Amino acid sequence: MWPRLKAWLFHLLPHHALSRMVYRLSRWRGPWVPAMIAWFVRHYEVDLTEAEHAERHAYPTFNAFFVRGLRPGARPIEGDEDTLVSPADGRINQLGALEAGRLLQAKGHTYSAHALLGGDRELGRVFTRGAYCTVYLSPRDYHRVHMPCSGRLRRMMHVPGRLYTVAPFATRHIPGLFTRNERVVCLFDTAHGPLAVVLVGAINVAAIDTVWAGPVTPAPRGGIRRWDYGDRGPELVRGAEMGRFNLGSTVVVLLAEPVQWAEGLGPEVQVRMGQALGRCKAQARSQAKGRTSAS
Repeated sequence: MWPRLKAWLFHLLPHHALSRMVYRLSRWRGPWVPAMIAWFVRHYEVDLTEAEHAERHAYPTFNAFFVRGLRPGARPIEGDEDTLVSPADGRINQLGALEAGRLLQAKGHTYSAHALLGGDRELGRVFTRGAYCTVYLSPRDYHRVHMPCSGRLRRMMHVPGRLYTVAPFATRHIPGLFTRNERVVCLFDTAHGPLAVVLVGAINVAAIDTVWAGPVTPAPRGGIRRWDYGDRGPELVRGAEMGRFNLGSTVVVLLAEPVQWAEGLGPEVQVRMGQALGRCKAQARSQAKGRTSAS
């Protein structure tokens, strides 16, 4: 009863106003910042020994701490070029094969690929019989997002929406959660066919950045914004950083081709960036090249 009530209460909150406030507070500089970081590390049991800078005084703002980098070698990239790796540290929400273009959010809740991809039905059809994996990043996790496989960026979309929490209780009680929240959709061509990496916003996620465009959110009010890169898009190798959450959220990875998932993976399993999730079953069909460039 209480998780359902909490989910209902999130309908009443001023999501964007609260997130704008967090955006400002997390970027303040002041003598209280190291103490705030120390409390956060204790409360969420953050392992700073993995961080590029392990000393809390190295971070001028709370946001700088939150988007901290890792020391070299902290996350080895497993497998070979046919291996799909986790894009982030976090907990698997769901993974599997799309069924008639739909993904599982939680028991009893599904949503369509085209709704996740900004309502683009043609683009959604590309992933009708593909595979997906959803990773939830908790407050304690490393909050940079990396490439699950090598690819060239073709398009990006910013889809405005609400900012419900994406905590596990919300995925069980808010239908269509990931299609209702603000998100950034990144579309790549890869050796295994089209790939979409969707960075889903959430309450208190004050900004989403990409390595090629910088801050994408917060954004001005309006409809869907689109960027078409064509052959000018950057080519990013498997395991390369592609974006980051300025406070935590969820990443959804969509592939147009099937994946043979590694044993032992499933909902609630903890994964680390670079960990092998599975192997791509088929090379991209020649006619798949450029599909993500379709408008």
